[in-house]
Amino acid sequence: MRLVSFLQVLFLLGLLAYLALVTLENPGLVRLPLPLGGGEFTLSVGAGVTVFLLLGAAFMGLLLLPGLWNERRRRAREARLRREAEARLTATLQARLGAAPDPAGADRPRQEGA
Repeated sequence: MRLVSFLQVLFLLGLLAYLALVTLENPGLVRLPLPLGGGEFTLSVGAGVTVFLLLGAAFMGLLLLPGLWNERRRRAREARLRREAEARLTATLQARLGAAPDPAGADRPRQEGA
């Protein structure tokens, strides 16, 4: 889990460095180099910032996802354990009620041979 967090932080720092580099080099228009040196993509600074903000929001969602996933698994496990405990208690109660003497017959004295 620490490795994933470390890689996420490195990715975020890379995004921040790339945004700073692009902003410093291109005050009016943003030239985004395409992967593998296949040219450039030109857009305004506002649109570039918006793109990077959306990437940051997606990254933040990825950072929150493991915690939410673990919480969901924990709640499901607790619910399953609670259901199992209730089933055991119900079975125990039914077994004890089935093994208990009849309360209506306990008040009457036993009559032998009559």
